[in-house]
Amino acid sequence: MDDLYPSIEPYASHRIQVDPIHTLYLEECGSPGGIPALFLHGGPGAGCEPFHRCFFDPDVYRIVLFDQRGCGRSTPHAELRENTTWHLIDDIEEVRRRLGIERWLVFGGSWGSTLALAYAEARPERVLALVLRGIFLCRPREIQWFYQEGACRVFPDYWEDFVAPIPEPERDDLLAAFHSRLTGGDDIARMAAAKAWSVWEGRTATLSGNPAVIDHFSDPRVALSLARIEAHYFANQAFLEADRLLARAQRLANIPGVIVHGRYDLICPLESAWELARRWPRAELRIIPDAGHSAAEPGIRRALIEATDRFAGELA
Repeated sequence: MDDLYPSIEPYASHRIQVDPIHTLYLEECGSPGGIPALFLHGGPGAGCEPFHRCFFDPDVYRIVLFDQRGCGRSTPHAELRENTTWHLIDDIEEVRRRLGIERWLVFGGSWGSTLALAYAEARPERVLALVLRGIFLCRPREIQWFYQEGACRVFPDYWEDFVAPIPEPERDDLLAAFHSRLTGGDDIARMAAAKAWSVWEGRTATLSGNPAVIDHFSDPRVALSLARIEAHYFANQAFLEADRLLARAQRLANIPGVIVHGRYDLICPLESAWELARRWPRAELRIIPDAGHSAAEPGIRRALIEATDRFAGELA
């Protein structure tokens, strides 16, 4: 991925206890005196990866990354208690206050775009700009598309492996069937469900299959937190009222943004990005013609770098 900025290591890392249950892992990279930028990972439950540091010019940005509740290096792993969108928004504000940041650029993809939008609509005065990828508004029809009826028609071979842990009589409500196994007491059934759930996402994330992406999603630790936390959130409609993010998009009116979305994104179809852009006049929608969902795809990578470079100039 030569189009990204060079690989860097954090200049500081922290562990922040945000309540009696959860402790977050947080790292800072780049320039301590630079433009503050917050990276919000996907999932929910996926955690941060080293290449996520590389979407920002390290000489210009103070890059802040943290693993959300229950995933990555945050503890306890795959924990569902006190884990909702509103807890995560409170965590973002706690991180901002602890680091002494007044306002920052917020960057998020997939679920990270959901969380970035929810945060920006709740705290618009704290957001300098938004860079969003693979828009996911967490509406029931979006969840239905990927986990029940829609994407299965494009990927019938992958779908067969996805539904394999679920008996035929339970397949009319796959989210409920997976949720019951992922939150149940049978360790073997839980891990089988987690692996099937996570690999389904990894296989469908790119326009052309990417072994590195699939391998990441196949990792048992990643699969468990991703599947458990996603099923927990999606069974509860992400703890958001239906269409909340679009209905409150006027709160983004003073925030500039760039939306990057793959034309052939079959996890989060382009419709949601299109609808959001129509309600947010200060957003530039970049449709990538040869890409699916993943931030690892070349066209999406380039567009995200162009967006952070643009704001490096504007915000400086």
